[in-house]
Amino acid sequence: MELLKQAIRERGKVLSDQVLKVDTFLNHQIDTQLMTAVGHEFAERFKDSGITKVLTIESSGIAPSFIAADELNAPLIFARKKKSLTMNHDIYVSQVHSFTKRETNDITVSKDFLEAGDQVLIIDDFLANGQAALGLIDIVKQANASIAGFGIVIEKSFQTGRQQLEELGYRVESLARIQSLEAGKVTFIEDSTSIHN
Repeated sequence: MELLKQAIRERGKVLSDQVLKVDTFLNHQIDTQLMTAVGHEFAERFKDSGITKVLTIESSGIAPSFIAADELNAPLIFARKKKSLTMNHDIYVSQVHSFTKRETNDITVSKDFLEAGDQVLIIDDFLANGQAALGLIDIVKQANASIAGFGIVIEKSFQTGRQQLEELGYRVESLARIQSLEAGKVTFIEDSTSIHN
């Protein structure tokens, strides 16, 4: 998706050969026009998949997921990283480790919102080592629901997440696939163009 790649080129910051900062449009401040376009793209790619629920993890996946869910006419569920006082024991729980935050969180989804027979589209801001994706797979399996595929805003293709998901048989649709962040440059897999920061 060229609009997204352009935003990464112009506003992303390479912090190391593993970390890309995109808080100017996705992870802190949200570029609503760009996230609308991203959500529309996911909806277009999965429009024939019979989606009944869209699932993400709070908080950076919510903006693109909202647009996709709206266009797919499906409820959006976000897995919580902190258990609310109002969430009782009727929940699905899984653990997710964040490389960038260096912490492991229990993620939770109420059993009221995800059930057997649901066809779930999982959307996330990043795919790197696949930990968030594996946690969400676990939640969906606990509900005896099915996964239609993954919509990923930015994929770090030099890490193992995509390979793990494909080996498990899942469809992965990534809108920007990064081949490398070495030497302070973003190199995209599709076109091998680079930017310097």
